[in-house]
Amino acid sequence: MYEYGGPAVESLSMPGRMTLCNMSIEGGARAGYVNPDETTYDWLRDTDAFEDDAEQFAERRQYWESIRSGEDATYDDVVTIDADAIEPTVTWGTTPGHTVGVSEPVPAPEDLPPADRAVAERAQEHMGVEPGEPMAGFPVDVAFLGSCTNARLPDLRAAAEIVEGREVADGVRGLVVPGSQRVKAAAEREGLDAVFHDGGFEWRDAGCSMCLGMNDDQLEGDEVCAASSNRNFVGRQGSADGRTILMSPEMVAAAAVTGEVTDVRNLAATPEVAR
Repeated sequence: MYEYGGPAVESLSMPGRMTLCNMSIEGGARAGYVNPDETTYDWLRDTDAFEDDAEQFAERRQYWESIRSGEDATYDDVVTIDADAIEPTVTWGTTPGHTVGVSEPVPAPEDLPPADRAVAERAQEHMGVEPGEPMAGFPVDVAFLGSCTNARLPDLRAAAEIVEGREVADGVRGLVVPGSQRVKAAAEREGLDAVFHDGGFEWRDAGCSMCLGMNDDQLEGDEVCAASSNRNFVGRQGSADGRTILMSPEMVAAAAVTGEVTDVRNLAATPEVAR
């Protein structure tokens, strides 16, 4: 099991923590864990699970507090990461572990550990990426904002801030698929669906959709998809030749309106010309 902590993790919303824990399996863990805190308790209250039973909530909270890791807890291994030093990250290959910062160069296979080189060579051939080149500027055909991992309400809000006042680039197909019916209803109450509609996105019902090529939501041929989903294996999005680049919801929105992998930090929240 992986336990995540520190100020960067503690500042995350519950959806952000869920995404982090969801991806733990890619690192070899069976589960991911974040200690319960006020963010956890506020989220549980908002789900209405304990709306009519404050006493039960208080009892459960006492238990949850008891399972928090102590300050003197010992671990098999500890990895410290400077979150401030991480730029928007995207995948260049065919596993979630094939990642670089958006402005960083795609690694050369010979620079990777020997056990990873053959997989990297096949991945780069499939994706059509060049070692030494950054992913920024790589053209996309589809922008998929969806999956249970990265299409929760905060994700849709963040992406909508980028889309507002802009339109999906010519030749790009944009899809927004909320992570659940509850998320879809909440987003519509806030008018987020209108923002995406106005920007040229399709606003869809909740479901798996292009996360794993469900129904007709599939890539065609060797199309490139900027996706906020959590897996990018060959054929995952319905086409054996399709290419998937994983990124955050904001980065998907940026790719949709520019037509290429773009550092979202270079885009203002709303362009003045559209006001």
